[in-house]
Amino acid sequence: MIADIQIGSLVLIAVLGVVALALLTVFLNFGSIWLRAIASGASVGLVELVALWLRNLPVGLVVDNRITAVKSGIPLTIDDLSTHYLAGGNIDMVVQALIAARKAGIHLEFDRACAIDLATKGTGKTVLEAVKTSVNPKVIDCPNPASGRATIDGVAKDGIVVKAKARVTVRTNLDRFVGGATEETIIARVGEGIVTTIGSSDSYKVVLENPDRISKNVLEKALDANTAFEILSIDIADVDVGENVGAKLQAEQAEANKLIAQAQAEVRRAAAVATEQEMVARVAEMRARVVEAEAQIPLAMAEAFRSGNLGIMDYYKMKNLQADTGMRESIAGNKA
Repeated sequence: MIADIQIGSLVLIAVLGVVALALLTVFLNFGSIWLRAIASGASVGLVELVALWLRNLPVGLVVDNRITAVKSGIPLTIDDLSTHYLAGGNIDMVVQALIAARKAGIHLEFDRACAIDLATKGTGKTVLEAVKTSVNPKVIDCPNPASGRATIDGVAKDGIVVKAKARVTVRTNLDRFVGGATEETIIARVGEGIVTTIGSSDSYKVVLENPDRISKNVLEKALDANTAFEILSIDIADVDVGENVGAKLQAEQAEANKLIAQAQAEVRRAAAVATEQEMVARVAEMRARVVEAEAQIPLAMAEAFRSGNLGIMDYYKMKNLQADTGMRESIAGNKA
């Protein structure tokens, strides 16, 4: 009986020793973080710290961000931050963005900030930048210098090219940031509006006299619909005159018409040459028929001799007449 009691005591001591060792290990690993959280007024349970460690999460990073958020008046929990971290988010940026929005008086919920953070992942932008742009509007050049173009070119109704450069002031719309179109869409829409306004002008002089007309017409089109930004203003930074496209097109059209006329004239010339050659062939054919007919005369005369219709004296009279006619024609030709 005494032996059983001793064995039980030893087992109890061993269990208590294991528990004490485990508690000591936990305290040595997470004691400083736990004490720092308590001292900062953002207490965290040791169980939560162990749970973070078991899920292979950066305990110090999560706790420090919670401390920063709580000290700034944002009641975030360890579970909120760890969930966003496991989703691949940047909890540092989210907390800083929430603090910046709070200081600026912008209503931004934690879930919305997490959604923006995940949406900007891999784009080179951050949720903090989105909040800063919402507080301090940014300026977008149109066209984007990175595209290799310096101006937006439009052609007025008089055929003159007008080159324009705009600067668009935008502010981030946090409610539409997730799923909204980006800066490229804003640039494309503004460029389209500029080209349309220039193209509807009767003369390039109208655009040069009133460049603000472009801004007004573009702003009236609500170009920021379904985008992540709100357009505050569109300013025409530069307007210049380009080439006379209308005159160039007319010259090219005249050249094309000339080539068409030359081709048509060549067709008529070829037809005339073909007709001439056809007439030469017909003349040769008629001459051949004449020669053929003349070849029949001796045959007819021979037949007339045989039939007695033509005598020898008649034949000589005909020859004399032919000789006399030939002599007269020769004399007439010499006089000519």
